[in-house]
Amino acid sequence: MNIQLSDNLKKMTFKAIFAIIIFIFVYLLLLVSAIALTILCALGGIGLIIVLPKFFTILLGVGLASLGFLVLIFLFKFLFKKHKVDRSHLTEIHRDEYPLLFKVIEDIANEAKTKFPKKVYLSGDVNAAVFYDSSFWSMFFPIRKNLQIGLGLVNTVTEQELKAILAHEFGHFSQRSMSVGSYVYNVNEVIFNMLYDNESFDKMIQSWANISGYFSIFVIIAVKIIQGIQWVLRKMYGFVNVRYMALSREMEFHADQVAANIAGSLPLEESLLRMTLAQYSYNLVLDSYGNKIENNIKSQNIYKEQFAVMNFLAEKSKISFKNNLPMVSIIDLNKYNKSKLNIEDQWASHPGTEERVTALKRLNIQKEKNSNNPASDLFPNIDDTEEKFTENIFSNVVYKDTGTIMKPEEFINEFTDDFNKNAFPEEYNGYYDSKNPLPFDIESFTNMEEELMESVDTIFSKDKIDNIYGYIALENDKDILNAIRRKEIVIKTFDYDGQRYKSKDCTTVLDRIEEEMAILKSKIENNDINIYKFFYNQAYKTGKEHELKGIYIHYFEQDKECDKGKALYKKFEDLTYFMRVVTPYEQIKNNFKLISHLEPELKHGIKLLLENPKLSAEMSKPTRDNFERYLSHDWIYFSNDTYEEDNLQILLSSINDFIQQTMRCNFLSKFDLLRYQIELLKN
Repeated sequence: MNIQLSDNLKKMTFKAIFAIIIFIFVYLLLLVSAIALTILCALGGIGLIIVLPKFFTILLGVGLASLGFLVLIFLFKFLFKKHKVDRSHLTEIHRDEYPLLFKVIEDIANEAKTKFPKKVYLSGDVNAAVFYDSSFWSMFFPIRKNLQIGLGLVNTVTEQELKAILAHEFGHFSQRSMSVGSYVYNVNEVIFNMLYDNESFDKMIQSWANISGYFSIFVIIAVKIIQGIQWVLRKMYGFVNVRYMALSREMEFHADQVAANIAGSLPLEESLLRMTLAQYSYNLVLDSYGNKIENNIKSQNIYKEQFAVMNFLAEKSKISFKNNLPMVSIIDLNKYNKSKLNIEDQWASHPGTEERVTALKRLNIQKEKNSNNPASDLFPNIDDTEEKFTENIFSNVVYKDTGTIMKPEEFINEFTDDFNKNAFPEEYNGYYDSKNPLPFDIESFTNMEEELMESVDTIFSKDKIDNIYGYIALENDKDILNAIRRKEIVIKTFDYDGQRYKSKDCTTVLDRIEEEMAILKSKIENNDINIYKFFYNQAYKTGKEHELKGIYIHYFEQDKECDKGKALYKKFEDLTYFMRVVTPYEQIKNNFKLISHLEPELKHGIKLLLENPKLSAEMSKPTRDNFERYLSHDWIYFSNDTYEEDNLQILLSSINDFIQQTMRCNFLSKFDLLRYQIELLKN
């Protein structure tokens, strides 16, 4: 296999090498200056002691001499720092246990012309990765890499797709020029160490300062000098890192090319497109069990559940299947992405999935022999392995007792029932998935006997849904452009709707976006009114028009209350931020006075939630108990210059539960309205 490096990769490699050279030059200047400072301070300290040999001058002399050494130690400390990857969540596996898998890995290593991994590990994640322990010296002494394979990945790909994914990882090390990326990575680690990894150094200089007040004077001076060095290093960090990220993106394309040559373009394409759904399904299962902690329920096999959830969601989204796996397409991936804004993210280490798939399609490398069996076939006793990793995941969760193990089939039945119970009727075609019915003057639409020239298919057509996601995209584009205008995002140019603009042109584009948003909002509002008219006429046929009107009025009132709840939550969020940072005592007391003024409104809102019959059936006992405990007393959160942690926990839990229950109440009202409308069609 002989893969030519792209011109872009060569260009980014050159820029990365140039960044390394500049960093070395700057670092050497700093180092020479520090050495000169150390010599001068040492000579000055010795001279002071010789000229005036007294106890306090000895202390001053030693302190002065230490000034230069402290700066020098700061510049050298990265030499002794070693980055060791946490392996606590990993399980090492061996050839005799997994002969089929090791044969695949060996074949990939041979084809990629790189070494077999030092060690192979299994993890519970939805990914694969190559990792190694590194230090400054690893730039000069080659280190063998370890391979990590996630069961959440194995669970969702074929053998050929797994081969392609692993080949991608080996692709990062199959070309000699790829070592440039390793050099830049280590340079970044050096800078990062001096900027942010200073805990042990800070303790050392603090201990030195505590020995004598004379020493502390020079420690303060040393800290000021070090802060100046860090200012220079921050500039270098940005300069080097931007080029490293650009190189990293090109290295991803190169690694994809290696993988395509080994396993074919299509297997890597298909697995890349499926990964977002696989990860989302995995997270859904974990979140679901997070809600079961209070009931002491654990999973028997989280991976079987991930697989079932992934396929269930794909079926609901009408995604086609191949080899019993969802075939996610670019269209599926970008189904609701209507953004016209395109900004090159110079800090992204990976190109987007669509870019990678497009590049793979251009390669279009096909392999004759493809194994479409599940990748899990390469793992003997896969069920036992998955159950063991599942047990490890739940071992970190604190339960009240040993708990109950839920079998995969039980979980899937419960999950699908809950999903269907909370899913909006399919007749809406996803129209309300990301929006609520917009309020309007409902009293102006009464006694409508004339049949509208509308149908369910037209009021919930693809064009109407595109308007919704078009408006959402415009809102997001507007937020990003405002951030660029405020210089919170620093870029020179951006593309909007296929046209290149400079950052100073943000205002012009924002004006255009505002106009487009106004047009789309009007269309959406008009369609929402037509939806009401349509269902009102359906209700009129059976004498239920007043009932429908009442449900709409109730929903609009509930939606207004939800907005008030969100505004109240935002106030509490802003007011409680001070607890996360160091705050003077007087300011803390004043902040809690402001919080106490808001609490009556919060307590009133909580009382309404507790009295809501729709919520009472599903509100968990811990949530209800915490609400009632919060309402039972006027709590004190700060006394004797100390936070009352237990009382604070009651408040913060009540605030978080309040917004969750408020949003849930709004959802249930919306759900009732939408379900009622569909029932009208059946009469």
